[in-house]
Amino acid sequence: MKIRNQMLVLMVVLIMVTGVYGCQNHQEAASEYNIYYVNKDKTKTVAVGYEPKEEGAEEQIREFLDVLSQEARDPDHRRPFCKGTKLESWKFEKNQLCLYFNSAYLELDNIEEVLCRAAIVRTLIQVKGVECISFYVGDAPLVDKEGTPVGLMTAESFIENPGEQINTIQNANITLYFANEKGNALVKEVQEIHYSSNISVEKLVMEQLLKGPQGKKGQAAIPDGTKLVGVSVLDGVCFVNLSEGFLNQNYEIAEPVVIYSIANSLAELPDVNKVQISVNGDSKGVYREKMKLSTIYERNLDYMDASEQNQEPQQKMRTSKEKPEKTDD
Repeated sequence: MKIRNQMLVLMVVLIMVTGVYGCQNHQEAASEYNIYYVNKDKTKTVAVGYEPKEEGAEEQIREFLDVLSQEARDPDHRRPFCKGTKLESWKFEKNQLCLYFNSAYLELDNIEEVLCRAAIVRTLIQVKGVECISFYVGDAPLVDKEGTPVGLMTAESFIENPGEQINTIQNANITLYFANEKGNALVKEVQEIHYSSNISVEKLVMEQLLKGPQGKKGQAAIPDGTKLVGVSVLDGVCFVNLSEGFLNQNYEIAEPVVIYSIANSLAELPDVNKVQISVNGDSKGVYREKMKLSTIYERNLDYMDASEQNQEPQQKMRTSKEKPEKTDD
């Protein structure tokens, strides 16, 4: 009888421990927030459920940054602040969070830098009121390995599929609009491209527009010397920030052709309905004589070359995961 009672007590204790453990796991799974780390192999970011203690936006930002700066509890996780990288200061205003790092940030290799940046952005973008994040090293905007400013980042700036590496290679069909040979109308080109999954599709489209068409029918509409400062999407509006090279006057290309080369190409993306263009962050000016930068432009096929007026419109871009059919153009 004594042994039987001891066994019953042991069973009750086990049930209680299991119940508490299960409750803890349920609470973690139900967490609305995550802290993002880099996995040990440096191939992807890892989300760990977290319940913030603070409620205000600035207070939560400060709390999340404090957690990110500490070593992860799981030995297989790496904090995004590493190799001497230090956040020297930050400021939050008008829904934009600016982070200022020390020079050690530039010593991170390319893949590690993207992963660390993705972990930081994904963690902080969860704070209510934070719509976009920008990185600085000292007082200078962060640039990629090609010297192009990274610009504003959102949760959609990093394409990462669950269980897959963040730097995997994907393929997609994108529809781009270039100037025709005369420069007075638009011609369409569908490109099948392979790209690293750590680049946003909006940035991908802009980079391809700057490079020019792959085929022989057409030319780049955007003026030579233009660089992409940043691109982001908020509520269906794609904000494109270009360098001052965009203001170079090339009268061989009609000004509406330049504007709608950008607007139409980006509007082909599933999350983009409208486009606003700025130069070094300023959207108050006018492109040439009449195309106001403050205008939010929608897709407009009125400027298509006459030879393409009756062609069927292309579907919006689909990635390789959606198994797109090849399109001849």
